[in-house]
Amino acid sequence: MTRKMIRVLIVDDSAFIRQILSEVLLSDPGIEVMAVAADPFFAAEKILHEVPDVILLDVEMPRMDGLTFLHKVMTQHPIPVVICSSLAEEGSETVLRALEYGAVEIIQKPRIGTKQFLEESRIRICDAVKAAAQARVKRIATGITTVTPKLTADAVMPKSTRQSEAMLRTTEKVVVVGASTGGTEALKVFLETMPPDAPGIVIVQHMPENFTRAFATRLDGLCRITVKEAEDNDTVIRGRALIARGNRHLLLKRSGARYYVEMKDGPLVCRQRPSVDVLFRSAARYAGKNAIAVIMTGMGDDGAKGMLEMKEAGAYTIAQDEESCVVFGMPKKAIELNAVDRILPLSALAGGVLREAGSW
Repeated sequence: MTRKMIRVLIVDDSAFIRQILSEVLLSDPGIEVMAVAADPFFAAEKILHEVPDVILLDVEMPRMDGLTFLHKVMTQHPIPVVICSSLAEEGSETVLRALEYGAVEIIQKPRIGTKQFLEESRIRICDAVKAAAQARVKRIATGITTVTPKLTADAVMPKSTRQSEAMLRTTEKVVVVGASTGGTEALKVFLETMPPDAPGIVIVQHMPENFTRAFATRLDGLCRITVKEAEDNDTVIRGRALIARGNRHLLLKRSGARYYVEMKDGPLVCRQRPSVDVLFRSAARYAGKNAIAVIMTGMGDDGAKGMLEMKEAGAYTIAQDEESCVVFGMPKKAIELNAVDRILPLSALAGGVLREAGSW
């Protein structure tokens, strides 16, 4: 049985970017460039004749900006949209608004760089399109190439052969969370429910570099807990959530009774940097029975093996259910590995964490 190709419509006012994106997408045998358009008006005409599976959309364009076009699409005939913009590098408020309007994913525009950088850009763009093709979007109100090896957490943090460095169970819990496609809005729901004295939380959300600071600032203004972009040696304390910086792995560490985070460079793990598997492995090693893990909506399997390591170390593990996920990939893989103690809808995740932590 022939697998269905993912048809993509590229909308960008730069002919050079349209060409580069086309070449990047066509390098994946499962993706087809249905059409390209220089602005939203041309894009709308093409959609009248053929509906794409995914739209790859720039934000800054003449005649009509991408945000306005996105809003029209998602209020009339929803189609999965991936925002591909240089504004993602700046953590722009405009790009944050795109997520509220229903964009599935935010990625940086490809730019000239080292061979490794270009290859990582290709992986991220193609993966974002594949994730979007699987996403369940809702109407809002008003050529084969060489496959890059898929690395595991071993590439950043080797598996320990010694007994876990985690202390015995204590009254102080730490929460680690992993999310990808659809996770920005899921995390908003999760964190807004947390009380001011919630256990310390460490989060990996797949998103572009320089975007996480604005994302954390946005959440900080909405939540009763403090939310900030993680910095090296930040202490994990009650009433605060730390979000991994884009393009850096984040590890949970422990010194005596103090939990803290460490940022680390390294290759893509499970095609991601930061990687949920890396965070979860560090939590298994340094927190063990004192940890609670949550795996949320997202494509792929990042976090599944790490969650199994956490469960084996005595941690309590929770997965978001299929119905409330935008893409039921990461939670599904964790469930299939028997790494999950409990499956809950998005609306109940915070309550499940708080009950296990003894806060409810």
